[in-house]
Amino acid sequence: MTTTIDIGITTADRQAIAGGLARLLADTYTLYLKTHNFHWNVTGPMFNTLHVMFEQQYTELAMAVDEIAERIRALGVAAPGSYAQFADLTSIAEETGVPSAEAMIAQLVTDQETVVRTAREVFPLADGANDEPTADLLTQRMQVHEKTAWMLRSMIA
Repeated sequence: MTTTIDIGITTADRQAIAGGLARLLADTYTLYLKTHNFHWNVTGPMFNTLHVMFEQQYTELAMAVDEIAERIRALGVAAPGSYAQFADLTSIAEETGVPSAEAMIAQLVTDQETVVRTAREVFPLADGANDEPTADLLTQRMQVHEKTAWMLRSMIA
């Protein structure tokens, strides 16, 4: 039995890509937690619309964290999995209060765009190493987050 990983990507490239994916995982998990928080705590005239929308978003994010973590593992690197690790790696500001519904939407627009930027920063690493599976994952994540940011932005325009 061999434990050597020989998938056509150097060890250094696999580690660099996995490091970028760890930041994407942390951003995605933090956004998941924040969106779930807002789902629980939203109030006001848009309650039903936002409650349902936030549930759809956090459900999609829950699936995404699994895909990202599994890609990190496929590259032969341990995926971060603790709040402390995510806090160190994320670019998304945590929310501990209960903002207004409109402020929730505005924060989530910013956070969705943050995840896009993180994915975009990792893309050249994957592309340069001919890591098509990671490039495909990043492209899919950017598409989802750009569309979600647009939909949220449209609610406060």
